[in-house]
Amino acid sequence: MYINHISSYIPSTKIPNDYFENLNGLSDEWILERTGITERRKAGQLENTQTMGVEAVKRGLEDLPYHPDEIDLIVGGTYTPYDTIFTLGHAIQKYLNKSDIPVLSISTACSTFINAVEVVEGYFALNKASKALVVLSEHNTLYSKDEDQKAGHLWGDGAAAVFISKEQLKADDLKIKQVITGGAGNVGKASESVFLRPAHEGFEMPHGRDVFVNACQYMSGITQRILDENNYKIGDVNYLIPHQANLRITKKVMENLNVDAGRALSNIQYLGNTGCAGAAIAMDENKSKFNSGDVIVVTVFGGGYSYGAMLVEC
Repeated sequence: MYINHISSYIPSTKIPNDYFENLNGLSDEWILERTGITERRKAGQLENTQTMGVEAVKRGLEDLPYHPDEIDLIVGGTYTPYDTIFTLGHAIQKYLNKSDIPVLSISTACSTFINAVEVVEGYFALNKASKALVVLSEHNTLYSKDEDQKAGHLWGDGAAAVFISKEQLKADDLKIKQVITGGAGNVGKASESVFLRPAHEGFEMPHGRDVFVNACQYMSGITQRILDENNYKIGDVNYLIPHQANLRITKKVMENLNVDAGRALSNIQYLGNTGCAGAAIAMDENKSKFNSGDVIVVTVFGGGYSYGAMLVEC
């Protein structure tokens, strides 16, 4: 599989740490020390998961190396849906005005990006598609509560679009060498550490420490595994793109892997936790840095303790 193009959309409204200090007494220093976040983005009143996803796609079509009519699979990914029936995937299909192709939306929390790519891999393997569009979009601030001192300050909104083909189409396509996913919903406090229950408590993270410990363990482990299975050493990796959950998690993962922290690509500092879209947004933001021969690993971990990694060769 090959990534032909990637694009993203970030809302214009910025929410600085000062907002939370005025709201609930969490200082800029406290938030920065524990999360690495200085500001985050918030969707506007007329924006939602679907409109942000459409905007990310619209930006991607500007430089797509083939006609959008050739897209024959759409996979939407989000855990913060605008509509659970006419889903993100269907909204993208309507925007493209493309009929009679497979369209679905999935959620494995913040690891959905990699699971969505794995879904594409399955369709390609069965010869049911050859050009896929994966759209990741999160409207975290719709569901989160700003006054929540444990997690209200973490969340940001944003979307990304990833165009993937079965065969290489141009010289600078990024080759997806391997995708590995897994779930650890039976481990630790996976069922209660972070959850979104719209009919009950809403969006909460009562056991952030358990999330931190398991995220560091699984992201480090799956990264090492995917490298081992492809005969790469950690020193061969040019860039590591982790799920953008917490800068402390990123630093701990890099420490576990014994890799210079400078090789991690992060945007949580100025976007907040943008959920399953975060790593894809980081790929888009940094694509101009990638050179022929580079090795990139995307590693993710989500609520419910789903996890995964994607090995990309430039």
